[in-house]
Amino acid sequence: MQVKWKRIRKRFLAVLMIGSLGLSCTSFPALPQAAAADTAGPDAAKPAATLAGTAGTAAKAAPTNQRQVVKANEFEPYYANVLKGWQDKGIKAGTASIEIKAADVSEKSDEAAATVGSYEGKSNVLLWNSPKESWVEYQVNVPADGLYEMQVSYRPYTGKSLRRPVNWDIKLDGAHPFREASSVALYRQWKDARPIKKDRDGNDIRPKSEDISNWSLQPLRDSGGAYSEPLQWYFSKGTHTIRLQSFDPVALESIKLAPQTKPKPYQDVAAAYPQSKPVEAETATLQAEDVEWKNDSAIQITSDTDPRTVPLAKGRITFNSIGGKKWYNQNQEITWTIDAPESGKYKLAFRELQNTISQKASFRRIAIDGKVPFQEMLAYRFPYATGWQGMVVADDQGKPYEFYLEKGKHTLTLAVTHDPFKPVIIGIEEITDILQGIDQDLKSLTGGQDDKNRTWKIAQDMPDLPKRLTEVSDLMKKLSEQVQTVNGRKDNVSESLNTSIKDIEELLSKVDDIPYHKDTISSMNEKVSNFIETLVQQPLQFDEIYVAPVEKNFPVMEASLFSKMKGMVVNFFYSFQSKDRLSDLDDKVLNVWVQRGRDYVTQLQELADETFTPDTGIQVKVNLLPNAQLLVLANAAGIQPDIALGLTQDLPVDYAIRNSIYDISKFPDFKDLYKNYSPGSWLPFYYNKGYYAVPETQAFHVLYYRKDILSRLGLSIPETWDDVYDMLPTLQQNYMNFYMPPTEYMTFIYQNHADFFDKDGVKTALDTPEGFKAFKQWTDLFNIYAMDRSVSSFYQHFRKGDMPIGFADYNTYIQLSAAAPELNGSWGIAQIPGTRQPDGTLARWSGGGQTAGVIFNSSKKKDQAWEFMKWWASADTQERYGSDLEAFNGVSFRWNTANVEAFSKLPWKREDANVILEQWRWYKDMPNLPGGYFVGREINNAWNRAVVDGMNYRSSLEQTVLDINRELRRKQQEFGFIDANGEVIKTMDLPVVDKPWDGVNPYVK
Repeated sequence: MQVKWKRIRKRFLAVLMIGSLGLSCTSFPALPQAAAADTAGPDAAKPAATLAGTAGTAAKAAPTNQRQVVKANEFEPYYANVLKGWQDKGIKAGTASIEIKAADVSEKSDEAAATVGSYEGKSNVLLWNSPKESWVEYQVNVPADGLYEMQVSYRPYTGKSLRRPVNWDIKLDGAHPFREASSVALYRQWKDARPIKKDRDGNDIRPKSEDISNWSLQPLRDSGGAYSEPLQWYFSKGTHTIRLQSFDPVALESIKLAPQTKPKPYQDVAAAYPQSKPVEAETATLQAEDVEWKNDSAIQITSDTDPRTVPLAKGRITFNSIGGKKWYNQNQEITWTIDAPESGKYKLAFRELQNTISQKASFRRIAIDGKVPFQEMLAYRFPYATGWQGMVVADDQGKPYEFYLEKGKHTLTLAVTHDPFKPVIIGIEEITDILQGIDQDLKSLTGGQDDKNRTWKIAQDMPDLPKRLTEVSDLMKKLSEQVQTVNGRKDNVSESLNTSIKDIEELLSKVDDIPYHKDTISSMNEKVSNFIETLVQQPLQFDEIYVAPVEKNFPVMEASLFSKMKGMVVNFFYSFQSKDRLSDLDDKVLNVWVQRGRDYVTQLQELADETFTPDTGIQVKVNLLPNAQLLVLANAAGIQPDIALGLTQDLPVDYAIRNSIYDISKFPDFKDLYKNYSPGSWLPFYYNKGYYAVPETQAFHVLYYRKDILSRLGLSIPETWDDVYDMLPTLQQNYMNFYMPPTEYMTFIYQNHADFFDKDGVKTALDTPEGFKAFKQWTDLFNIYAMDRSVSSFYQHFRKGDMPIGFADYNTYIQLSAAAPELNGSWGIAQIPGTRQPDGTLARWSGGGQTAGVIFNSSKKKDQAWEFMKWWASADTQERYGSDLEAFNGVSFRWNTANVEAFSKLPWKREDANVILEQWRWYKDMPNLPGGYFVGREINNAWNRAVVDGMNYRSSLEQTVLDINRELRRKQQEFGFIDANGEVIKTMDLPVVDKPWDGVNPYVK
């Protein structure tokens, strides 16, 4: 009885605590926004370096009497706002250049991280190569107040595991002068290997991007591509400290502070051109895919079937253009070499395709020989069009711009920029901040309940609500006009803003009814915030580039109507000639079907041809499998490959039950392969005392956290779920929350020593005391601790800052690495919260999800297929495949191999790799049994009943147990495990995984 009352008291206090938080949201006024960085003290922007050291401690909630409400938008101000402030104060460009020798370091964090020596032809340079994040500092004496560019002479270290740009976090005198200073990029140079190879069907094989980086002198730019000009930095007269913080290896020669030279308007530049005779040369045509270099390996050449695109794609993959969705973001730039046969005036044109985002223009910064020739080229607009078009670089009246070129070779560079949209993006963030505040206040007012019987009086309850909504409406009108001006036409963003304006007007027409429509505010906020991603993206595809003397004409750049019609007919007939059909099985080769994208398939075929076939003599044909259901249809038609790869983890046992795939544990050397993977990863592939698949990729669950926000709130990384409960009041008082996917039940089941099935696999084991405890812990997060039941995108909320910590998978890591450069250095990962065991240790069990490869029973080449599977699963092959994928496509194609040795060799940040490896030892997925598909469905139904409908958690889970057992019994009777009377004929004898895997130990550095 005493225990029962303790539970009741704990639940009551928890509910009371959460209820009080709702009141606190409106009880305390928000503090003014953080002061600008130039007035902050040296610790104002201090990195959360202490977080790593506090990982083992419980989270400390802020004192209950603390009245400060820290909003999610309290970051350093944007560079655009800071620069305007400097200019409004009359601060001008500096008067002279100041050079700092990189070897002259005043302070550094680690003696071994930065040394002075020689590198790639230069001596007395700083060799900054640390396996972890480190920093170096320089003292500089500035003779007079002024704005300066920072120009850096650098050379990135090159190597197989070094793919990303060098990213710096820069502080002046201990603080970031603006937000973008936390993420500044020094780019590498890449070039596609030539010649382009072809596969056996005549398709082009994507060439590997080779790192050709050399010493380079570049001004520092923001890594997001938000500004068309280099960043400027304000230095007052006197001595200053510049701190560079990074984990990317680089050699540095010098850092120069130089006054910015702004491009002049075209009229002024053109008037100063030298007198010259008309150029007699003919128009030069460059194939855009033949680049001199690119600054991102993710920029890819593409295949296009338009009849005017050169060379013509005759029913095969032909890399005849570049860009599109592979050239759209974050300062991505391409450089070509152009040749001026005579000194004189030339004009430029492009055959381009810009149809990815409907009605939206894309922008490029155009430079010749590394310099923007005049202002109009800082952000040149490429309008939307449904198809290929010829774009002459011209003014608003259509008159071509003239470029004076001396005789000889020059470089032409086009770089992605969304500078014209930056004021709109800042405005959208202002809108979302206001809407988020309104949304939180409405939730506080209504208690999160929709009570249609209550009458609201907004004039008394929220008197400032109409004013705030009107402010939002006025901002939307202004931004809609700005978008149309920048874009040159109406587009989805401007029209959606106008629609939201009408929604606000409708809300304001019945002010007292607004609390009934609080979901309208939430959905409007979500819709408007998503515009940012649309505006940032700047896709553009090139086929040809034309350099013509101003007196000469450009060639015809678009296909005629007749050519288009002819091309459609020709491509139609070419489609019948394809030799890449699944039904074309060759008995003389090993047939492999892969359920992944074309790039993955092509790369696997090339790798097999290069390394597997020469070593074994086994010919391999790799085909793309668009849909796993085709395996069933193909089997019915008597067509089946030898091997299928890329299958989700639930399919192998489904096929094994129907005797369609082979038990790989029958191979004598299976145990040699088994030990390369965690025991928990084999569970989904176990059936009837055999194993039916090899793990390929594995998604991991880790804890993502914002270092800057947790540091500001005084919170440490939670080690246990009790630590999570302790930090929730502080987060929720500050309009933030912890993210926990409502579908993530596996963690709580396994951490509480419960299981999904009994040892024999005959019925579910969720009805044990441990099972009920786990289910209650899971549902209490939402019922008692007020975690959000539905979150559209944790990535977006994490980026925004209102969910600064949360439980998520591998995809979130890739999204943050590839598409959130502004957060570089501001986020980290940790092991998921664990459950304290009686011996004091922490159990951090969790699942994740896998893809797998199988061998089919119908194959007449099982031994050859096994040789291929061993080769494919080996550490060397997985590491090579993953490295090549990332080299071709960028970090967004990071290969999450299930082979732990290969994983350790891929280009992960060392501290992140260690976290993942430590979590990997606790990996344990759910077995797949006949009828086991019912488990996930019914557990989610139980969650809905307990959380959404308010049903008692025990009653809800009991109902689920009955439903699961009924389905298990039905399916096990169907497949001969139970007879018609319910008697057990044979059991599953499921493997037991109850200890963390020690196989990761050799790879944790």
